[in-house]
Amino acid sequence: MHRKGAQDAKRSRLFSKLAREVIVAARSGLPDPEKNPRLRLAVLNARAANMPRDSIERAIKRAAGNEESAYQEVRYEGYAPGGVALIVEALTDNRNRTAGDVRSAFTKHGGNLGETGSVSHMFQRVGNLFYPPEASAAEAVFEAAVEAGADDVQSSADGHEVVCAVDSFNDVRDALDKKLGLPKSAGFVWKPNLDVTVTGDTAEEVLSLIETLDDLDDVQHVFANLDVPEEILLKERA
Repeated sequence: MHRKGAQDAKRSRLFSKLAREVIVAARSGLPDPEKNPRLRLAVLNARAANMPRDSIERAIKRAAGNEESAYQEVRYEGYAPGGVALIVEALTDNRNRTAGDVRSAFTKHGGNLGETGSVSHMFQRVGNLFYPPEASAAEAVFEAAVEAGADDVQSSADGHEVVCAVDSFNDVRDALDKKLGLPKSAGFVWKPNLDVTVTGDTAEEVLSLIETLDDLDDVQHVFANLDVPEEILLKERA
């Protein structure tokens, strides 16, 4: 029962974050996914996470009806233990609250929150689409991605990751939709130029910091130039 309660709470937080992105996306243009690329992407990710259709539609209606406070996009940057760089993206209606929560998380886990721009030079902002293994064979995904204008494709037993420039994201996504169907996830990510390897207690502390940040209601995404041994990841997931 405790495990189910934790899973339900995690799913509730995820749906809340997805709904917030739908609201912001709907307000950035027309409240029609077919005419608003950002909203289309937000709806796609919400559906991929099995968010109920009526919840998605309610979020769009709330945006159109101005029933919510205006959310602002905010980015925080800093270092975790071991010199691991973190980028935290948030949507907030209270910048002071969010900044305090993020700073508290860094401090609690031995990290340091820096100024905007302090670590982003260690990353590249790119478009990212992820397809499950059953979407197609690796060769077919590679050919379709290259033809669509993608920059890189990485296939493994977990699936296929397609990377492209931010400016070409919509064209690549639309082309791959026709050949591979809808991706499991899609969006813009901060891709590290070089990973930092950490082990032992340091690795566990970094992962705890990332989890604490991800659990904050206002935080949408956390990116890190982190490389952790597989055995530590398995221990954290247990």
